[in-house]
Amino acid sequence: MIENLIAVLAPVFLTAAVGYIWVKAGRTLDSDQFTPIVVFIGSPCLVFSALIKSDISLMEVSQFAGMAVLVHFAAFVLGFIALKLMRLPLPPFLPALMLPNTGNMGLSLCLFAYGDIGLALGVGFFTVSSVIQFTVGSSIAAGNISWKRVATTPHIYAILLAGLLLGTETQLPLWLDNTISLIGQFTIPIMLLLLGVSLARLTVGNLGRAIILSVIRIGGGLIIGLAMVWGFDLHGVQAGVMLIMSTMPVAVFNYLFAQYYNNSPAEVAGLVVVSTVMSLVAPPVVWYFIL
Repeated sequence: MIENLIAVLAPVFLTAAVGYIWVKAGRTLDSDQFTPIVVFIGSPCLVFSALIKSDISLMEVSQFAGMAVLVHFAAFVLGFIALKLMRLPLPPFLPALMLPNTGNMGLSLCLFAYGDIGLALGVGFFTVSSVIQFTVGSSIAAGNISWKRVATTPHIYAILLAGLLLGTETQLPLWLDNTISLIGQFTIPIMLLLLGVSLARLTVGNLGRAIILSVIRIGGGLIIGLAMVWGFDLHGVQAGVMLIMSTMPVAVFNYLFAQYYNNSPAEVAGLVVVSTVMSLVAPPVVWYFIL
């Protein structure tokens, strides 16, 4: 079990560590240029390629995505109640509590733990999380909703196109299929490098509060994930991916929104850093329930 755990976790954290050490060594890496490439080109190609090439059916991925909606709703309710009890403002902290890092870390762990099938299920969860991130999450941070954010979420179109091709049993030309696959393959390594870069540049504000809210994010996510596993009688890969995605730390995008809208960015940065450090402990706990 320990060897399997190390085999899954080591590539994720060591790749992120490369980005972290690179920045701490005084070298530059412009995440402002790489992030749009990952969001609008790399990750849609990864989503499309994972769905097209996986042995799992699109219906099963869609059903799993539906469960992901329930996970985010439960996290929203839990976060809302916790913040009201703590008398903390919603705009900076609620998106952080309801939107985990299903991209940089989640997809990576799903891939290394369960291969292509795990990645395909993870893609379903990640797509839901991305749509909510750029709609509900950004709207809470901004104080208003914009349907333009929904229309410009690229992962929606990647799923629709993959569904169209699978439904009509249409195959892409080999050269195009290989190109999309190649672009998708660079996404996870760059995501992890950018995660390390972001962590190296963030500073922790209000450590005590960051610890409490990080426990709510990861511990609450574990409770929600277990409820989904038991409630929907999930087993094997489905159970594992559900628990992995539900217990991920705070997504870096929450800090970017807080910074953009000037909603306590230092404290949200602390949440990202502390919850990511806590995630070194969370996966072994998750594995205890899986294996």
